[in-house]
Amino acid sequence: MKGAPPSMKTYPHVLIGAGIIGLTTAVELLRAGVDAREIAIVDPSPISGASWVAGGMLAPVAEVQYGQEQLYPLMVRAAELWPELVSFVQARTDLPTGYREDSTLVVAADRADATHLSELMAHQNSHGMDVHRIPTRRARQLEPGLSPQLAGAVEIPGDHQINPRLFCAATMDVLANAGVTFIERKAVKLVHKSGGCAEVVFDGGDPVGVGQSVYLCNGLGGNYVKDAPYLPLRPVRGDLVRLAVPEQLHAPVDRVVRGFVEDRPIYVIPRTDGTIALGATSREDNRQKPSADGVYTLLRDAIRVVPGLEECEFLEAIAGARPGTPDDLPLLGKVGTNVVVSNGYFRHGILLSALGAKVSAVLGLSDGAEVNGPAESLKAASEAVGVDMSACAFDRFNNEGV
Repeated sequence: MKGAPPSMKTYPHVLIGAGIIGLTTAVELLRAGVDAREIAIVDPSPISGASWVAGGMLAPVAEVQYGQEQLYPLMVRAAELWPELVSFVQARTDLPTGYREDSTLVVAADRADATHLSELMAHQNSHGMDVHRIPTRRARQLEPGLSPQLAGAVEIPGDHQINPRLFCAATMDVLANAGVTFIERKAVKLVHKSGGCAEVVFDGGDPVGVGQSVYLCNGLGGNYVKDAPYLPLRPVRGDLVRLAVPEQLHAPVDRVVRGFVEDRPIYVIPRTDGTIALGATSREDNRQKPSADGVYTLLRDAIRVVPGLEECEFLEAIAGARPGTPDDLPLLGKVGTNVVVSNGYFRHGILLSALGAKVSAVLGLSDGAEVNGPAESLKAASEAVGVDMSACAFDRFNNEGV
């Protein structure tokens, strides 16, 4: 970079955050033709945030929630992009990704839950989603480990899963082998010159230069980087329980089973590594560690749906904080000439990463001239990814850019 100190290393593309958003964005830069040696990823502890705790369901249908219709086309498009992303990674590493393409079952524990399930299915069908009711006996033929007391079931052929821990590790391996630089330092400040970011400063005071674009992909850590755009984020915590299937036993289920138990959502995720993940609690409180009530509820409800889980071994309970926005839509866009915001993915960070990464790469590789706000910057990106991203414009909350 012109004017940079001789001792300061400069990279055209500097990504802050080595969770799934930052890692997949780096992959998309490679796929767009960027030399791996031009990419640096800054994170003091890669894959340690929300990606480490995530369930990893690629579920554009099962994950829909009333009132979030603007998310639906983004989720569907993201799911369409995942197979090619996985193929790219799998072709360049021997490490497993935990990708599974089995269909997802959603079940109801009692008659009231069955009504909920029917209403939700009608809503999904009204939006053109592929979900259909099956008899509970058919569900138990597909998964004999399901409880015989279930009151309803649907199958979603297109909802799959990834193991976030395995996938992120495999992606890091691909990036490192290609020549991407990982800087295990904490980014604390952006230095701006002539309307753009010229440097990223670390917690020791030393900087790295930005030759073309800097990408803010560090979730809740985004608001701890001085002189970066303010991000209207809130921490939404969730508990995850991990079980192991004893060697002498077969897994109680072979595909993702989601359910409603007295209107509480539950998911059971069998992994390719012989573990099972249980979720999904959601809370906005100050408890940093797994909540006692959350862990208890997850185990109780999961066992009610899949009784054989009682025979599994307890591995861990862990809590994570997801970056939520006021409307639960991501924050995307280009600020100034070269600051790309890719954050606020809330509950859908794993699924939407395939889409958000492509958008971010388009933004970061676009002309460095000042753009007329993040909303304007998303127009070309929307055309490139094949879906309207305008609802995710970073400036929709009237925040001031850098």
